Amino acid sequence: MHTRGLPEKIRASLGSAVVLGLTKAALDAEPTTIYLLTFLSSKCSANCGFCPQARKSRGRADMLSRVTWPVFPTERVVSRIQHAVKKGAVERVCIQALNYPTVFEDVENIVREVLSRVNVPISISCQPMNREEIRKLAEVGVERICVPLDATTEELFNKVKGRLAGGPYVWEEQRRSLKEAVHIFGKGSVSTHLIVGLGETEEEAVRAIQWCVDLGVYPGLFAFTPIRGTTLETRARPSISHYRTIQIAHSLITDRRTRCEEMYFSKEGAIKDFGIPIKHLEQTVRTGKPFLTSGCPGCNRPYYNERPGGPIYNYPRHPQSEEIAEIKEQISALDA
Repeated sequence: MHTRGLPEKIRASLGSAVVLGLTKAALDAEPTTIYLLTFLSSKCSANCGFCPQARKSRGRADMLSRVTWPVFPTERVVSRIQHAVKKGAVERVCIQALNYPTVFEDVENIVREVLSRVNVPISISCQPMNREEIRKLAEVGVERICVPLDATTEELFNKVKGRLAGGPYVWEEQRRSLKEAVHIFGKGSVSTHLIVGLGETEEEAVRAIQWCVDLGVYPGLFAFTPIRGTTLETRARPSISHYRTIQIAHSLITDRRTRCEEMYFSKEGAIKDFGIPIKHLEQTVRTGKPFLTSGCPGCNRPYYNERPGGPIYNYPRHPQSEEIAEIKEQISALDA
């Protein structure tokens, strides 16, 4: 039974708001997905160290990563989504869910309202849910669900999202929720997020990617971005070489061209061999594909982790030839 109706307010990423005609701003690259964020007048009940929405964060309430998310009437946003989808301006709607007691009802009602007006793939990025909640989201028409791990190891998870961070999340519960989601949505229709730059080795990142792929979960890669007011505001971004190396491994593993077990790592956990011939590795880099934003189909997340002036961690459109040349220089794993 639904006791709550459509939430009165919702946040949209600035780029999404521009595409929907809700505001005006210059965009270097337009998002191909409409990104929404459930609205809460207070902070999220979780306390993730990298997030300005965290319970103890001093960060701006209108930010997620380095993107601003202005507030709009939900009805107006849904109406604009209907128009944009019919024009062919967007490929997907992604609803990011803060953690609060009534968030499930809010997400369910937003999904129902959008799908009552227009046929568009909808992704949900949310905290771990139980089997019945996951099943209900599938029944109301959600196409993909994402339960973010964010950290690549249990130790890092506990420090940035779990009990050591003052948060509610538990590593095994997060992984259990992903398994439940695969059982209900099916392999290939479940995602997670992995943030590179929290202190993981390349080997640890690769093992996390492989675990996801074997489970049937697609891991989207994010570069850690320090945001003022968060617990991790003074932590440095990952080196571009570290990120590029993991992007290549991610691309090869998700394309089933290699496996973690076929790679060779140094004793410090650095990738020394991707498990494919060097000429095939160089061909892979030349395509530019590993360096595109990784996520749900139709997701390009423009400049979520970086400024347009660079360095670009995730390209929102295919890198140009001079950009690929720059990428090659950034990859220490290609040095021979």
